[in-house]
Amino acid sequence: MATWHVGSSVLHKVVEMEFPVTVTGALRSSDTGLLGRYPWLAPHFAEPDGSFTMAIQTILVDTGTHRILVDTCIGNDRVTLPQLPPLQTAWLETLKGLGYPAETIDAVVCTHLHFDHVGWNTHLVDGAWVPTFPNARYVIPRAEWEFWSNAVDTDSVGRADLDNTLRPVFEAGLVDLVGPDHEVADGVRLEAAPGHTPGQVAVVVESAGERAVVTGDLVHHPVQFVAPEVPSAADEDVAGAIATRRAFVDRYADSGTLVVGTHFPSPTAGWLTRADGDVKFVVERP
Repeated sequence: MATWHVGSSVLHKVVEMEFPVTVTGALRSSDTGLLGRYPWLAPHFAEPDGSFTMAIQTILVDTGTHRILVDTCIGNDRVTLPQLPPLQTAWLETLKGLGYPAETIDAVVCTHLHFDHVGWNTHLVDGAWVPTFPNARYVIPRAEWEFWSNAVDTDSVGRADLDNTLRPVFEAGLVDLVGPDHEVADGVRLEAAPGHTPGQVAVVVESAGERAVVTGDLVHHPVQFVAPEVPSAADEDVAGAIATRRAFVDRYADSGTLVVGTHFPSPTAGWLTRADGDVKFVVERP
């Protein structure tokens, strides 16, 4: 668990699972020595053997007036990847233990619609998938929904089963299809981050002159800030994703913005800096 304060807003990390991955498995690269060329990645984001830890987690944003979940992980009881058996985790109980029972959540933001970002949108009750957060508005980028709901390629990496993760919340009348600059609540807005998927967004939190941004999957690992040309394995539009990463670094490097990596393991958040033209992701405030 981790907590960050951004002005009067509070961000909490709610982890579903963590697991080791190889660079060649998680990123579209055959360079097994990639991480070793950037010593600042160790010890948090690189292991001696060149692998790293991938986290599946939610970022909860509490502004004091609104409780907002950014992405909802994989969820229990779901068939997703062939190598991943259906999960049975205490994610929902962990959320409640932090003081956020499901019925108190005001909004659920889906940065994009891959299976590991929408799973707890619904849960099984008496054999039926029902909305997990009955009082929340589910905020979904319109371009993202239009792409996946019309996609015919069922083998797309990361594709979610919309019938059990999204359609029940549509049927309950809980969905807001929005543009990429939508304001979720006072001080919480979306920011376009296409490429990984067509309608992906990041989430920007601003309060009392401070700012944080939750990345979504515009990066899966901090090395992609310094090497934006390295795609993630599931990037739909490689060129678009590269452009988004470069623009993100240009926008936030040396800006004092806390960058919260959706898939980054502990310490998860840090700052982008430039020194002599080199980009770094540092976990101690510069």
